[in-house]
Amino acid sequence: MFLYGNEEKQKNIEMIAKRIEVCEKCPLNLTRTNTVPGSGNVDSPIMFVGEGPGADEDALGEPFVGRAGQLLEKMLKEYAKLERKDVFITNIVKCRPPQNRVPTQEEVKSCQSYLDGQIIVIKPKIIVTLGNTPLYYFTGESKITQSRGRFFNWYGDIKIFPTFHPSYLLRNQSSTKGSPKWYAYLDMRIIGIMYRALKQGKDVEEVTKTVEEKIKSLENAGGSQT
Repeated sequence: MFLYGNEEKQKNIEMIAKRIEVCEKCPLNLTRTNTVPGSGNVDSPIMFVGEGPGADEDALGEPFVGRAGQLLEKMLKEYAKLERKDVFITNIVKCRPPQNRVPTQEEVKSCQSYLDGQIIVIKPKIIVTLGNTPLYYFTGESKITQSRGRFFNWYGDIKIFPTFHPSYLLRNQSSTKGSPKWYAYLDMRIIGIMYRALKQGKDVEEVTKTVEEKIKSLENAGGSQT
């Protein structure tokens, strides 16, 4: 687990990781190789939450290290102008569901205290949800195509900003205007804008209001992705 930022926060995140490591709350503990608690910058104003670990993540104990993770890292660098170590990345469930299936509600509920604990420690201003499973967890919505690029309110004045899971983008390679990948690139540009504004100390309400106008402008104008 690679952590950056405030040392006290790092210790708290490591304590949560140790509890995850010995967790037997749900059947996923029977098939896992490694637990995957998450990694990144504990001081980041933006936190990414995906669905669950895949085969590569299960083998290495780190989130988003397979093909989907490589695409996420590439999009962060090229469109958000951020490095992976600038943000904290985790998943709804911390163990791999067999055959990469969608986690059951029982499995999600079993991991809830760990994710909630990470959020309490990191105190993100915005949580970026990757795909339908975290979208549903945080908002109750189930259609990413209708929810991406919008903001949802969550506890503690945290804003939820849904976008596509990179594994979905790997299955939908077109980047023409209006395609999932086109929207994902646009979302990443917006994430970069929000990150820098929040790091400058701007209020999250002010940032999201400005960004909502920016999203509409980019979508209407065709939003150059370069």
